[in-house]
Amino acid sequence: MSTVNINQMELWKQYKETKEPELKDRLIVEYAHIVKYVAGRLSIYFGSNVEYDDLIGYGVFGLIDAIDKFDLEKGVKFETYASLRIRGSIIDSIRELDWVPRSLRQKSKELERVYSELEHKFGRSATDLEVAKKLGIEVKDLNKLLNEVNLSSMVSLEEFLEQNYEIGVSNNSSNQLERPEGYIEISEIKEILVDAIGKLPEKEKTVVSLYYFNDLTLKEISAIMKVSESRISQLHTKAILRLRGKLTRHKTILNN
Repeated sequence: MSTVNINQMELWKQYKETKEPELKDRLIVEYAHIVKYVAGRLSIYFGSNVEYDDLIGYGVFGLIDAIDKFDLEKGVKFETYASLRIRGSIIDSIRELDWVPRSLRQKSKELERVYSELEHKFGRSATDLEVAKKLGIEVKDLNKLLNEVNLSSMVSLEEFLEQNYEIGVSNNSSNQLERPEGYIEISEIKEILVDAIGKLPEKEKTVVSLYYFNDLTLKEISAIMKVSESRISQLHTKAILRLRGKLTRHKTILNN
């Protein structure tokens, strides 16, 4: 059964039957709010480095693609389908610009490693001063670096998990059966993640909670926490570096 309302359903049917540009334009306007929402969510990775309007522009292409390929008969919620297409379109467009140099990706990995090493050593979250000292730089330079590597942090926490752990892989996978020690149960990963989030500095924990669990946008989180959007973006970057570092360390230990 379709999840769109009667008026929307009629509009969809007319468009699918006629493919009239005017009807397509009406559908774009009808669902433009999805583009704004997805762009608002993704802007946490870019801070002030990429204009929000540019993200909207990239997202519109994803919405148009979603409208063209959406199948009414499958009973899938269009908002869900479109969100994935829009998100993919924005990320693909950003990556095509290739403005994230390899050196920046390397710096991101180095930061992740430093956070992981220090927090394993201290048994707590490393401070900005400790991280800066380990890197041999000033705290102000660390803050600049965090803003820079935010550009290379386009991989969200969910994507990081999907790419680095065997989540959602069919139980029939022969590789899993042959290498059971390489398989990490999703429940175990969640436990590690919940524990790691619980140990984050308070402001970073709040950002992660509002972004990943309450699905708020960068602008909304900024308003709630009463700090700039660039500061929220920076807090998000630090939190993700910490969490990814801990998950990577856990995976390395299991694979040794």
